[in-house]
Amino acid sequence: MTTDATSVRGEQIAVPDYLADTYWWAYVHPHAVRVFERQWLVNLILWGNFARLRDMALDALGAQLDGRTLQVACVYGDLTRRLLGRLGPDAGLDVVDILPIQLRNLRSKLPADDRVKLIHGDSSRLAAPSGSYDRALLFFLLHEQPEDVRRATVSEALRVVRPGGSLVIVDYHRPRAINPLYLPMRAILGTLEPYALDLWRQPLEDWLPQDVSLAKLEKRTMFSGLYQMLEITV
Repeated sequence: MTTDATSVRGEQIAVPDYLADTYWWAYVHPHAVRVFERQWLVNLILWGNFARLRDMALDALGAQLDGRTLQVACVYGDLTRRLLGRLGPDAGLDVVDILPIQLRNLRSKLPADDRVKLIHGDSSRLAAPSGSYDRALLFFLLHEQPEDVRRATVSEALRVVRPGGSLVIVDYHRPRAINPLYLPMRAILGTLEPYALDLWRQPLEDWLPQDVSLAKLEKRTMFSGLYQMLEITV
């Protein structure tokens, strides 16, 4: 397992203000990693749905993953370890994250494996060449980003996936009004994750670049509409 460059396009990578100001308590501060790197807690935050959402995302990527796979942003819990378990013998998995502390935490959770590369990089300005991956995964990332960064992240993920490859996105969605968590989740997200309510106001599809033709797009919602998964064929 290797850790790649600490710069993107010749520039030093700084922690974005939106991340430092809004999510220091969840990802940036060392205490955050110690608190949140507990799978039972991640599952609690997702109302008991972590395993279901994780497995849906992995199944959408495929039972055996040959070629090159990109995971954009580290994830608390065992998603990456299980993703690694699906790699073919000659396959590769790159995980890119803008926070070195998250990359160090992920490295501590994974077995030594030359097929995995951890990359310090910006999801909105990926250093990878266009069409260099067979598939990419965005798992609960977009709701943490302001609109301009979110648009750029989706655009970059689509750019680096080859024609015929796939992009899987799992994130929050506006639940149906009958969902008993509608009001509690609106309050929680509005207080702790203000960008997340963008995904309540507009369909996630609205953040896809308009100048990119997609071969296929399928959308599913789960848990009475609280979560969504997009399966995109480029």
